[in-house]
Amino acid sequence: MTLYRIAPSILSADFARLGQEVTDVIASGADWIHFDVMDNHYVPNLTIGPLVCEAIRPLTQAPIDVHLMVKPVDRIIPDFAKAGANIITFHPEASEHIDRSLSLIRESGCKAGLVFNPATSLSFMDHVMDKLDIVLLMSVNPGFGGQKFIPETLNKLRLARSIIDAYEEKTGRKIVLEVDGGVKVDNIAEIARAGADTFVAGSAVFGAASDRDPHRYDRVITALRAELKAG
Repeated sequence: MTLYRIAPSILSADFARLGQEVTDVIASGADWIHFDVMDNHYVPNLTIGPLVCEAIRPLTQAPIDVHLMVKPVDRIIPDFAKAGANIITFHPEASEHIDRSLSLIRESGCKAGLVFNPATSLSFMDHVMDKLDIVLLMSVNPGFGGQKFIPETLNKLRLARSIIDAYEEKTGRKIVLEVDGGVKVDNIAEIARAGADTFVAGSAVFGAASDRDPHRYDRVITALRAELKAG
């Protein structure tokens, strides 16, 4: 049976009360906290850095899943590891030496992964499977939250799943397949059927309610899980 994970992206959270948002969404059943890092260079937006990661680390035991949309990546990796990240992923186009960057993440004590933009070939996985703990497929072009899911991602997910499954059969080692962008209650089951096991949901979760009931995210996370179970 597939273990599914819900990873709300704090990009869509209320930054004026970020600590409480993290606490509330985990209390409502989220599995990971997805942490989007943008540099206004690799992507056309500027977000948050290691100091924010360090600030939220004491608030939860849940894994912090840091997605680096920055170029270059190697300089910032140790800072996020020190700040409490559990998982660090980056885009292959943002590294001069992908194998070295993956090794640096793992040597820093974190799980390592590659992120693939909608038009980026999965061939970057070919010679680094032994260093991958996670593969993240972008189902939107990165830079901003609230975008619509790109349907072609389903075909790419199926291909990635076949590569990952073949590798697991050969080595016994599991690799997580995560998807990020436009994931909602009405499409999560279809995305899961295509092969994803971990789902980043930003606006679908944090935009679900405007009140400050600590369990206000229960409804949408419960609905996401119900769709996964039914699908």
